[in-house]
Amino acid sequence: MKMDKNKNFEEQIEKLENIVKELEKGDLNLDDSVAKFEEGIKISKECNEILEKAEKKISILVNQDGEIKEENFETEE
Repeated sequence: MKMDKNKNFEEQIEKLENIVKELEKGDLNLDDSVAKFEEGIKISKECNEILEKAEKKISILVNQDGEIKEENFETEE
C-alpha cells in the first residue's frame, strides 16, 4: 500500500490514531484486529519515511565571523 500523494503527514497520523482507538476498544475480532494492526504498521513506516525525507531537507544557518552561512543539518546516529 503506497501512500496517496494527496495525503500529508498529519492525515496519516490521524488515521493511525483512529486505528489505535479501534484496537483499544477491543470490539474487533482477532482477524480484524490483526488487519488493523498491519495497516497501522504500514502507516507508521510511511510516516517515518516522510520524517526522514524532511530531516534531509533541513538546513541550519551558521554565523561565522559575522557572515551567515547555510549548512545541511545532519543528525548523529
